[in-house]
Amino acid sequence: MARGKVQMRRVENPVHRQVTFCKRRSGLLKKAKELAVLCDAEVGLVIFSAHGKLYELSTNGSMQGLIDKYMKSSRCHVEEQADGKQALESKMEVNMLKNEIDVLQKGLRYMFQGGAGRMSLDELRILENNLEVWMYHVRSAKEGILKAANKCLQEQMEMQYIVADTDPTMTNIPYPLTVQNEIYQY
Repeated sequence: MARGKVQMRRVENPVHRQVTFCKRRSGLLKKAKELAVLCDAEVGLVIFSAHGKLYELSTNGSMQGLIDKYMKSSRCHVEEQADGKQALESKMEVNMLKNEIDVLQKGLRYMFQGGAGRMSLDELRILENNLEVWMYHVRSAKEGILKAANKCLQEQMEMQYIVADTDPTMTNIPYPLTVQNEIYQY
């Protein structure tokens, strides 16, 4: 006698639901064991009942060993994907830097050879932007050096004032030097 097709929906009666859970759970565990034996596969199965009770099956070794193996395998897969993505990003960055070097070399030839090698408008814009960045860095470094020199001179002058306050014979002390921030406009 053949069984009829069971409609997949929640069993409403709690007693029938518990009976169905026990029967299906044991059937699922039996099928997992069969799969492991027939196919020489490592099978791990975790089931939590509606009441929170844990049922587990691990065919080869312990469940913890199987979980560790899974974590290692999934971590390696994620790292492989990240390595591939990182390699692609590195290639893109290398190509971008190569293009920038080419433009800069063309710019140098353009400036030093009097325009012998013609540059496109985009290349000239890139060169202009790079020159502006370089000038900004040079100005910032120059300003930092001037500020440090000014601070050093002011400290020396303060030391002279301290000495003058303690020594009444020193009367002719020059005023401290000050360096004002210069703003260059081109």
